[in-house]
Amino acid sequence: MRLSFDGGMLCQGWMSSWWRGVGRCWLRVDRAGAVGTVTAYAAAVAAFGYAVVDLYWALGGRALVSTVGGYVEQFARRGGALPILVAAATMVAKLAGGLLALALVRPWGRVVPRGWLLAGSAAASALLVVYGGVNVLLGALVLSGAIHPGGSMDRTALRWHVGVWDLWFLVWGVLLALAAVGYWRRTVTGFPHDAAADRARS
Repeated sequence: MRLSFDGGMLCQGWMSSWWRGVGRCWLRVDRAGAVGTVTAYAAAVAAFGYAVVDLYWALGGRALVSTVGGYVEQFARRGGALPILVAAATMVAKLAGGLLALALVRPWGRVVPRGWLLAGSAAASALLVVYGGVNVLLGALVLSGAIHPGGSMDRTALRWHVGVWDLWFLVWGVLLALAAVGYWRRTVTGFPHDAAADRARS
């Protein structure tokens, strides 16, 4: 009787520990799914918002062109087909980036192979983070006086790049990276994710 009782207690304790482990794993996946879903939509908003700015410039708008500076401003002021084509091309690229973010959480994204989605989102997020991060860092160093570049410099445009345009790329890249990690964790574990993510994908 004692052996049977001890064995039952041991089995019960083992099962209880196993279910606690499963519960902790499930909670981690739930949280990853929730964060991944939110950041995927935020990355899409960042991409589409940037595309709207390009669309405005492609249609002939000139507001905020001076905050970009450099050759972009020169081409925009000069007019012609070239600045329109450049703005349209960048708009299409940013729209594609927004769709890539949505593919990580929307049902239609399942038609794309998992490896392609992960590789595409990883490459895009790395490019955005590196490009935005390096430009923000260098611009901040120049504005702070730590770096003294030769030649003339548009400090107003540089401030906009550090505080808006290049920072926008950096934030977009970070959001896309978090969305990709959430997608990887959801798809690699086989566990269902949180109810909010389920509702978002339906």
